[in-house]
Amino acid sequence: MKPPMLYRQFASQAEIDAEYNPAARLSDPGAYQRHYVEQSRLARERLPGLQGVPFGPTLAETLDIFPAAQSDAPVFVFIHGGYWRAFSAGDFSCVALGLHALGITTVVVNYALAPWVGIDEITRQTRAALAWVLRNIERHGGDPARVAVGGHSAGAHLAAMALQTRWSDDYGLPEDPFRAAVLVSGLYDLEPLRHSYLQPQIQLDDGVIRRNSPLFSIRACPTPVLLTWGGEESAEFVRQSTTFHSAWTDAGNLSLCAPQPGADHYSAIIGFEQSASAMCEWLEGQLGPQRPADRSLEAC
Repeated sequence: MKPPMLYRQFASQAEIDAEYNPAARLSDPGAYQRHYVEQSRLARERLPGLQGVPFGPTLAETLDIFPAAQSDAPVFVFIHGGYWRAFSAGDFSCVALGLHALGITTVVVNYALAPWVGIDEITRQTRAALAWVLRNIERHGGDPARVAVGGHSAGAHLAAMALQTRWSDDYGLPEDPFRAAVLVSGLYDLEPLRHSYLQPQIQLDDGVIRRNSPLFSIRACPTPVLLTWGGEESAEFVRQSTTFHSAWTDAGNLSLCAPQPGADHYSAIIGFEQSASAMCEWLEGQLGPQRPADRSLEAC
């Protein structure tokens, strides 16, 4: 008799943890954190910027803004990962390095962390941050009509939630305010995490999962999406992205899958530090004065 499955083909927490703990796959997981911290320090030293700009009432609700050299610049809003329970905006100033060289203003979102707040609140804070950017970035030289959103891991989850926000009904903003989205190694179905080592901190239940799994609430949306991940990631992280791609395109939306050969979960965002990377070049094309033709997006 087969044991009951916790989720899909997984019968035990250990099996799910093996798929959803990317640090366990590395010999020195701290190396990437050291890289991000050092490159972020360099970004803050080299680039003009404003740190800790408040967008909400709590101390955690702040933005770091790295304005482009020119006015009326396109804007990229980055949401950091850490499974909703680790890191801060300051750890990821480094994403501005490649984009600044292309004349793109970068905004890095900070938010409160689990277990002090839940994913419902983190999603709300992220939406509030994006609403602030859309309403206020012009004062910092940005073009509110050319804003892209993106994130890494849990940050990609939050960016995907932003694409499914009722911006007109809930915020009085244009219904589809984003020119593009870059989702790196994201989580779009939260159900398996309920059975993982993360559960004591993120406290998922049926309601949280239903409200916060982007895979199950996709709507028609004109925002083109770049879905990318490391070629060395676990099968479940790959499945999260490819399944979201299928559901996104089934709704008539535009999506490009771009796995990164040789990259792992953590190195998959290093391309933001390099202006000639595929991610930066794709963003530059999407954020130009004119929207690129739909043919620039291909299926997996």
